Amino acid sequence: MKEDGRAGRGVGAGAALPQPSAGVHDEQEDEDAIVNRISLFLSTFTLAVSAGAVLLLPFSIISNEILLAFPQNYYIQWLNGSLIHGLWNLASLFSNLCLFVLMPFAFFFLESEGFAGLKKGIRARILETLVMLILLALLILGMVWVASALVDNDAASMESLYDLWEFYLPYLYSCISLMGCLLLLLCTPVGLSRMFTVMGQLLVKPAILEDLDEQIYMITLEEEALQRRLNGLSSSVEYNMMELEQELENVKTLKTKLERRKKASAWERNLVYPAVMVLLLIETSISVLLVACNILCLLVDETAMPKGTRGPGIGNASLSAFGFVGAALEIILIFYLMVSSVVGFYSLRCFGNFIPKKDDTTMTKIIGNCVSILVLSSALPVMSRTLGLHKLHLSNTPRDSETAKPSANGHQKAL
Repeated sequence: MKEDGRAGRGVGAGAALPQPSAGVHDEQEDEDAIVNRISLFLSTFTLAVSAGAVLLLPFSIISNEILLAFPQNYYIQWLNGSLIHGLWNLASLFSNLCLFVLMPFAFFFLESEGFAGLKKGIRARILETLVMLILLALLILGMVWVASALVDNDAASMESLYDLWEFYLPYLYSCISLMGCLLLLLCTPVGLSRMFTVMGQLLVKPAILEDLDEQIYMITLEEEALQRRLNGLSSSVEYNMMELEQELENVKTLKTKLERRKKASAWERNLVYPAVMVLLLIETSISVLLVACNILCLLVDETAMPKGTRGPGIGNASLSAFGFVGAALEIILIFYLMVSSVVGFYSLRCFGNFIPKKDDTTMTKIIGNCVSILVLSSALPVMSRTLGLHKLHLSNTPRDSETAKPSANGHQKAL
């Protein structure tokens, strides 16, 4: 009877179900906002590291040419191989940190809710994220241990498993660079072919034998007709409302493009567009020519193969036969290939959903974009090597290049 009484009071017509207080709801929103802000900060830092890795190779080339032009200048003595070598080490360190610590932390922190039984809050979510990172690290180390035992079960390889800092972190970053190179091999040709289409969408095409006023007038009539049809339709009419709305949106987009072409100046229509297209054609042709020549040299000339640390130190010889002009051309090609690889990456069907949209991009998609850009930037030096750029040994003096010794893990530190 008591249970019936409680049930009657709980579900009676006048009874009200308990609702969460406004304070709890506001606290949850504040917590989610803090988590998103932290994840966004980590993603921004990762993107900055990617930009630094991309800019470091052109900076090394420019530094080499400056030291060649002013070898005895007192004000540029700070610009030496030791500085650039340290910058490359920092780029590798922060790339590893972002790729294996910060980005996984941002993803798990975004998806965490705190362990059951603990008080909800930022600390609980941080605790769950750290536990997930530790479990992930143990899983990766266990897989590496098993793989090493199956492939090369000797004392040296098993001992190297304990050498985390000197062996596995550089080796792991090299594996990521290899993945980036494979991705670049797939993305760059697609990007080179898509660059003309993308630039054609961004720039204003010349209005040759076209009457823009007439086209705008016709598209305006079509827009008004679709708007009237949409206003007069109901859900029972044969035309689908969603299809009409989509068609109306396409017409509005086309009208906006036509109005932009009409407002563009004659210089923008008749000079900028042809100049950019010719420049893209020249850069693409030079890139393909360099790749073909370098591959041909590698096939027929044994001396063209990499020789470890052999090669001129920084400030000892120019990287191009054309001097400063050739170095500037190489820098332009490096940026062009990086942009082409990014365009090709987003042009692939499997990564098409990764394209960020204004005010409509989830935090998880932002993290995925930052990781993808970081992987592509880590492979840029290898991609530049494919173009035929010469190896630049980072040493303080010319004698350092002759007496360079391998590091503890057996790899020589050269760019």
